[in-house]
Amino acid sequence: MATLLRKIGLIRLHDRDTEDPKHHQGSLKGTKGNQKNNANKHCQTANETNLLSTPEIKARTLDQHGKDKPTGKDKQGKDAKEKHQTGGSGSKPSSASSVPPLAPHRQHCTQVRTRRLMKELQEIRRLGDNFITVELVEDNLYDWNVKLHQVDKDSALWQDMKETSTEFILLNVTFPDNFPFSPPFMRVLTPRLENGYVLDGGAICMELLTPRGWSSAYTVEAVMRQFAASLVKGQGRICRKAGKSKKAFSRKEAEATFKSLVKTHEKYGWVSPPISDG
Repeated sequence: MATLLRKIGLIRLHDRDTEDPKHHQGSLKGTKGNQKNNANKHCQTANETNLLSTPEIKARTLDQHGKDKPTGKDKQGKDAKEKHQTGGSGSKPSSASSVPPLAPHRQHCTQVRTRRLMKELQEIRRLGDNFITVELVEDNLYDWNVKLHQVDKDSALWQDMKETSTEFILLNVTFPDNFPFSPPFMRVLTPRLENGYVLDGGAICMELLTPRGWSSAYTVEAVMRQFAASLVKGQGRICRKAGKSKKAFSRKEAEATFKSLVKTHEKYGWVSPPISDG
């Protein structure tokens, strides 16, 4: 029995020894190759796992996957931005930022008016012919009391001034915010005059004192000379009637009268002395 077992073992050993070495080597090489490939594949998978596990790659991967889906923080920022653009209402943008400020324009107008009036005040004081003199009302550059000392010496008005010891005709001149591009408002204070295109309240009927007849080139001196000429042409006189002569002119009445006469003349035309008469 033992001899038989040994024979079988020898046969098996002989068969193993007589196998094709190349086939055996190929089998070994294939086995080693498969093991190497499996090892490489395992290493590659491990390396990919290690690379993907780094914080930088993780962030990049998550960013790629979540590119189309905004995060909660981004969504909140977007909602806040839209809310700010719509003024918090979510429907219409706020119109407060679209309203242009008016302060710079007003400041510019005030500067122009101030420079112009300062220049005119200096020019009047340099005249030296005693035609007119100016006093500021409570030191207000935009509110003048103007004294008209002279009119045509051949006129009845000049004779009235001599007889009543009236040294001047006092007028009040106020300048609007957009002067010299708009006319001043002028009215007679004293004495109380009749005719001469002086109306109720001391209002003066002159086209050049209206927006239609005014020009920014007119100076206060030129306006006063025109007024002196219209007084004479309109046969103005100092009122001497008892009771009426001492009645003072009223600014409120003058403003109402001037507004009314402007409407009338705009409708029917101006028949007072033309500007060329001045």
